[in-house]
Amino acid sequence: MTTIHLHQTTTATPEQFLAGLTDFGPGRKELFGNSADSYLKVHHEGPHDADVTEGSSGIWETLHYDWTDPHRVVMTTTDSNLWGGASGHTYTLTQQSSGVTDVDAVVVRDGKNLRGRLLAGVLGLFGTRVLGKQFKKSVEAIEARNGGATGKNTQTREE
Repeated sequence: MTTIHLHQTTTATPEQFLAGLTDFGPGRKELFGNSADSYLKVHHEGPHDADVTEGSSGIWETLHYDWTDPHRVVMTTTDSNLWGGASGHTYTLTQQSSGVTDVDAVVVRDGKNLRGRLLAGVLGLFGTRVLGKQFKKSVEAIEARNGGATGKNTQTREE
């Protein structure tokens, strides 16, 4: 199992970031590069939760999104061709007194088969760099969508 921690400061408000994170419409790939429209299927969408299949490049997962607390979005993997067990994502959004928002993301990858375990191992070695770049692009896309400047202070660490 691989756990990757990502952090970035953004000019987007927690509400703006949440709106981007939970926008399951066409063009999601513009905000989240690993979520191609051809994989996107919304199974259920409520006021504070959703069940969505998304992915790209032959890797897919069905996630249960829970944003009952609008400053913490928990995405639990319920089905996938690679991920199982404790897999998922958690985003914590903290607005600072200066007006910027700290976005902390934790990505857990628990391979459920040989291919998943191998990819989780690779992510343990290179995931922070690869996912960190994608995370930064996502934050910048959400800022641009809301007319803000790009964020700074991307920090990542692996456990």
